[in-house]
Amino acid sequence: MTRHRFEAYLDKVFGFSGLVSSLPEGREFPRHSWKKVFDAVFLGAAMQIPSLLQIEAECGDGALAKRIGPISDDTIGYALQRQSPEPVFALSCEIARRLKRNGVLHSDWSRGWVVGAVDGIEICSSFARCCDACMEREVQHHVNGEMKTDIQYYHRIVAVVLVSTSFPIPLGVRFQKNGEGEVSCALALLQDLVGQLGRRFLDVLVGDALYLQAPFVKEVERLGLVWAFTLKENQPELLREAERFTQESPTGVHAEPGREIRYWHLPEVDWPVADRLVRVVKTVRIEHQRRVTVSEKDAHRTKDKTPLSQQSTNFYATNFELGSIPPLFIHQFSRSRWRIDTEVFQTITTDCHLKHPAVHQTKALVVLTMIRFLAYTLSLVFYQRQVRSHARGKCETFHEFAKHLAYWFVALSPNTS
Repeated sequence: MTRHRFEAYLDKVFGFSGLVSSLPEGREFPRHSWKKVFDAVFLGAAMQIPSLLQIEAECGDGALAKRIGPISDDTIGYALQRQSPEPVFALSCEIARRLKRNGVLHSDWSRGWVVGAVDGIEICSSFARCCDACMEREVQHHVNGEMKTDIQYYHRIVAVVLVSTSFPIPLGVRFQKNGEGEVSCALALLQDLVGQLGRRFLDVLVGDALYLQAPFVKEVERLGLVWAFTLKENQPELLREAERFTQESPTGVHAEPGREIRYWHLPEVDWPVADRLVRVVKTVRIEHQRRVTVSEKDAHRTKDKTPLSQQSTNFYATNFELGSIPPLFIHQFSRSRWRIDTEVFQTITTDCHLKHPAVHQTKALVVLTMIRFLAYTLSLVFYQRQVRSHARGKCETFHEFAKHLAYWFVALSPNTS
């Protein structure tokens, strides 16, 4: 069998081929094994191929012809629809365990705490394609120049991603069900992750203001997690209390090049809705910039740089016990939640085609999405630890690296072992 250095790395570090081979088969008397189908989808996702038709083409006479061989998109879709998502979810958790054992999850800035961010995103919206699990809404849109109201079908997923690491690592993903809120979906995902990984795998959970709800916070604490969520108008009484007690001079000021952070620390603030006290940190970030302005006098144009300051204010509520740790640390790990959106969701939607449905059947879409997340995670690990860390001079981007994966497969010879 021909080998590829990406797959050789996965086998050496994770025993990946063996883990995939142990996944249960959901079909009777399949012509193509589940491992072959999984490998085709996984490698196609790692190469950032958007559709099953294109994966079929690459397997027939393209980059994956030597590695996979001929397989149709119908076969792939049929196999995906008949697989259970639970073993694929368990596989991603096993990968996470091995990453932690190998020290990939260690982070100096987070003081040894493993910080995870939770957030949701919408995928696969359509006015024509739907499945039994689709959510629905009425949307007004232009059709042939006229405003028309139609039913739009869509899915929402919630992901938990480690954001304290040097590069973000997805832990798990769950599809939001009809009639289920994002917060309820997130709680179910966290319960599944704790069931697979144990209570000590993740230390801190961060998220936006949507998750600062008394029932959710209570359940998160029951799972043994420390939490920190943005405080906004959805908790008006708590926000008013925090604003009232932060009118005086700040607790401290932290200066960075081109930036100043003023922070207030409130160890105990009453949260009436939850009937408890919480810790609140307020920060005011002042960005010092210089904007180029153009002025014209006597037909001459001159450019000047004008000093400009941009200010942003944030409140964070948490149950984190500081001890000897400065309050600014809460600001640091709370802001790390942005990585799930700016790095993970942005990359996996624009480059890895997460919003491209490829198949739109209930189980098939769930399994396909899980494999796409797993392919993103492992190709990113390989890129960061084997490509970027060894690069001399300018390094190719993650998107360029994905395209090179295809060239490497084409270059494989049948005699390579």
